[in-house]
Amino acid sequence: MAVDPLPIVRWLHLMAAATWTGGLVTLAALVVVLHRAGAERALLQAAARGFAAVSWTAMAIAIPTGLLQVSLMGLPWSYGRLHLKLAMVVLTVLLAGGHQLTARRSSPRARGMIQAAILLASLGVFAAAVAL
Repeated sequence: MAVDPLPIVRWLHLMAAATWTGGLVTLAALVVVLHRAGAERALLQAAARGFAAVSWTAMAIAIPTGLLQVSLMGLPWSYGRLHLKLAMVVLTVLLAGGHQLTARRSSPRARGMIQAAILLASLGVFAAAVAL
């Protein structure tokens, strides 16, 4: 009897997506609290670097498992709602990657704006997933 891989792939995808987005929400709250408490920039940077290691691993799992789900579910690649989700994922990855490359040279205000955009884009990925 063959095992259906879809539930396993779906579980891995959802765990990775929850890690990425849940981590963003947690990190956002943590940074605000630490900043208000007078934490030094080095501490905030260390928290961000720690999150980056976990979040990029989660994204590296979420993307291929998401693509595999499309195949296993037999969804047509021409499906408009799928395009929306894929576009939101690409936007999120580009924003996060760009932020990681430029954060050291950016002003606190610019970093905060990009971080907010990353969080909103990530929430948009979840909204697009629900719409699927």
